[in-house]
Amino acid sequence: MRVLITGGAGYVGTKLVKRLVGEEAVDKIIVYDNLSKGHHNFFLGDTFKNKEKIQAYSGDILDTRQLKRLMKDADIVIHLAAIVTTPFANTDPHFYEQVNHWGTAEVAYCSEESDISKFIYLSSTSVYGASDEVATEGTVASPSTFYGISKLRGEEHVDRLREKMTAITLRGGNVYGYSKCMRFDAVINRFMFDANFTGRIQIFGNGRQSRAFIHVDHLTDSIAKTILGNVVSGTYNLVDKNLQVLDLVDTVKEIYPKLEFLFTNQHMNLRELRVDPESKLFDQIEKFPETDLKTELVEFKERFAF
Repeated sequence: MRVLITGGAGYVGTKLVKRLVGEEAVDKIIVYDNLSKGHHNFFLGDTFKNKEKIQAYSGDILDTRQLKRLMKDADIVIHLAAIVTTPFANTDPHFYEQVNHWGTAEVAYCSEESDISKFIYLSSTSVYGASDEVATEGTVASPSTFYGISKLRGEEHVDRLREKMTAITLRGGNVYGYSKCMRFDAVINRFMFDANFTGRIQIFGNGRQSRAFIHVDHLTDSIAKTILGNVVSGTYNLVDKNLQVLDLVDTVKEIYPKLEFLFTNQHMNLRELRVDPESKLFDQIEKFPETDLKTELVEFKERFAF
């Protein structure tokens, strides 16, 4: 099979390429990325196994001509490209609309007009908005941020593809963990970076808000199994853990005992979102093993240079 990955040089994409390149069933991996986030580390460091399978192209997902050309040489599309600016999910709505909504629409249109047989879209649990109730795959989406709205609109374009091909939407939690191309705007990664190099972290609100998380290794493993398996069209949640920010702080403090933390706008109750980790996806693929947060963060710490 030949796989085209939009956003393939990014945080999740880099790990996914590494996961897929060793699979015998994968003959070619086409990485398509505009490198707007400066993720040049994808091209540096350790050599990819079976590197001859990988082809990289620089381009934008709004470039219809380029997309159609690349899709002539692909069977499967994995659409990862997106604008994600945690925790500022309510800034610059036009940017979210252009990339996450209309960019996804463009990728979907080009796939529809090609011979693509399977389309996988990485959406977000942000489409559920905020609620005191635990969200499940049966929960009606009600996004409360511009980011969440744009991802839900992207989902609508993917849903339309199901008449022609297998089209799968994966609603991922907040991603954390080490990747060669890091994101340090995500809360766990940010806490670990600041704890390691400054000994101090900043907490927005009172810290009692909960979020749904998934380790980047678990996310990419699940995407890979979805590609290689016989998963039916549908929308699935991909969540590992639900964590309260204060509990997360406690775990980081166990690893860095001298850690200091500061509250910003401590009087504020920020939005709450917990998501049921049980997913119908795991009726069709093997679920990733359960892992301990502290163990994961200790492994993360060992990745720092000093």
